[in-house]
Amino acid sequence: AEVEETLKRIQSHKGVIATIVINAEGIPVRTTLDNSTTVQYAALLQQLVMKARSTVRDIDPQNDLTFLRIRSKK
Repeated sequence: AEVEETLKRIQSHKGVIATIVINAEGIPVRTTLDNSTTVQYAALLQQLVMKARSTVRDIDPQNDLTFLRIRSKK
């Protein structure tokens, strides 16, 4: 219920077109997009997450990426 409320709050913000939640393996668990677009974005996001996680661990090996928010112009 808390996740649904959070996603509704995010979706209600001006300019938000879609939300995608992926698990640690890059599998979409929540989305507001159609299936083919979700699969395409999830694969690309997983690559970005892996690079971000690697960067966080390079800075501090005891740390880990737990949350990533992306905001784009389009």
